[in-house]
Amino acid sequence: MCGICGLYGLQSFDDLDRIIRRMSQTIAHRGPDGEGTFVGEGIALGHRRLSIIDLSSAGAQPMTLGAATVAYNGESYNFPQLRSELEALGHVFRGHSDTEVLLHAYEAWGLGGLERLEGK
Repeated sequence: MCGICGLYGLQSFDDLDRIIRRMSQTIAHRGPDGEGTFVGEGIALGHRRLSIIDLSSAGAQPMTLGAATVAYNGESYNFPQLRSELEALGHVFRGHSDTEVLLHAYEAWGLGGLERLEGK
């Protein structure tokens, strides 16, 4: 199972980057297939990856689409159906992960898109 960590605060970019990398290292056992971090204004996200659905680099996290970034540890059972719906609306996907579908659903339908996800 993947591992995620996050930090929200007023620290400097360098502090957030250093701290989130250390946090991510402590959960390395949760995701042996990859790691990623995102540091923005006052926020940092870390992700340790256990590749299950999309084994390519297109499934790496944290994942960003537009102004939204997510580090996700879960499973959306209905993501293939939502993906088809989103493609019909003109959304273009880079990979095949449920995380990317989550981001596109948020972009298309706002918080209502997240309510459409079925899973855990």
